[in-house]
Amino acid sequence: MKYQKLGKTDLNASVVAMGAWGIGGGTVWPDMALGVKDVENLLDAAIDLGVNYIDTARGYTVSEEYLGAALEGRRDKFILATKSMSRDAASMAADVETSLRNLRTDHIDLYQVHNPSLSELEQVTAPGGALEALLAAKAAGKSVGLRINPECSTQEGHAIYDPCAPGSRLGTTRAQWDAAVQADPALPGLLDGLHFHTLCEQDSDALALTLAAVEDRFGDLLPRMQWLNFGGGHHITRPGYDLPTLERCITETQTKYGVQVYLEPGEAWALNAGYLITTVLDTLRNGDTSLAILDLSAACHTPDVIEMPYRPPLLNAGDPGERAVTFRLGGPTCLAGDVIGDYSFDAPLTEGDRLLFGDMAIYTTCKNNTFNGMPLPPIWAMDENGTCRELVKFGYSDFKMRLGRAAD
Repeated sequence: MKYQKLGKTDLNASVVAMGAWGIGGGTVWPDMALGVKDVENLLDAAIDLGVNYIDTARGYTVSEEYLGAALEGRRDKFILATKSMSRDAASMAADVETSLRNLRTDHIDLYQVHNPSLSELEQVTAPGGALEALLAAKAAGKSVGLRINPECSTQEGHAIYDPCAPGSRLGTTRAQWDAAVQADPALPGLLDGLHFHTLCEQDSDALALTLAAVEDRFGDLLPRMQWLNFGGGHHITRPGYDLPTLERCITETQTKYGVQVYLEPGEAWALNAGYLITTVLDTLRNGDTSLAILDLSAACHTPDVIEMPYRPPLLNAGDPGERAVTFRLGGPTCLAGDVIGDYSFDAPLTEGDRLLFGDMAIYTTCKNNTFNGMPLPPIWAMDENGTCRELVKFGYSDFKMRLGRAAD
């Protein structure tokens, strides 16, 4: 693992960060079902890999609490970053204290304003706004950053994941920034760093194009910054990824502006890893279409299949028409669109057949749900010698407790 200085501090941060949005479950990912022990195991793995930079947020449900418990006795091994959606000084000050309490620490290395819109940014920087609390936090040694929107869309077919789309609620545009500075000319001097997160499963050519847009719109701010975060969406581990261009983007930015550069390539960590085993419950035919109903639900277990959309790889199967017979694979829920996709096989599928989907380690357990009372699959780990062991098993109580406990 490579390390670089965090801005002008004495902290040496890993160039790869651990994002902690999903570990808390809660209302966004209600069935994540990770406990403190699971988070401890994640931190153990991070340490083994040399990762010491963790990013979380007040809005990530109980992520801070879980991290705080798991960090007991090893806080000094990690650099912590968190953020708040609070817009007024009192709420922000309260959130800073809550974060300190949740994370069980006496200091937070980086605290950020989380996704302010133009009107909210004006509120943040106005008298009595959240900026006042962050100034006090900065005086206590905290680093203040702002997410920017370079208004440079590089994605095709993934509009749902494009933070630079017109009217996006994510990131501050140059027009929004100029309006805020006009209202408070001292604002530029308060920032330590900038953050953009605009890519989605892309190569480094998209990063280079985005960096050019960042320089075009925010280049006057960069010489005054301590750090610049390139965000996520970098498919670094994908075969054929252009590493030299990524390296050039990093080194040229560091050399030109003297900033610490960060990347958050979360998906790249587990690209093409993990399997999901499903069983054929029934087969039928509707007109010219052969259907197979699985105990796997796209809507519940692999929602990105529908949202992106995304076609997961399937062992011993091909594209429609590529092999002898083609089946449309669907889930057992009442949602008409609960369909994984059309795949071809060497022989017709029958009840009881097992199918093995790949690339299931990403955005599955963290985004799954129990719609229609669908049970969640147990999670197993395979050791290097091929031995498998069950890590966690879900039951009816996990579904029931999503509704919370009745007041005593």
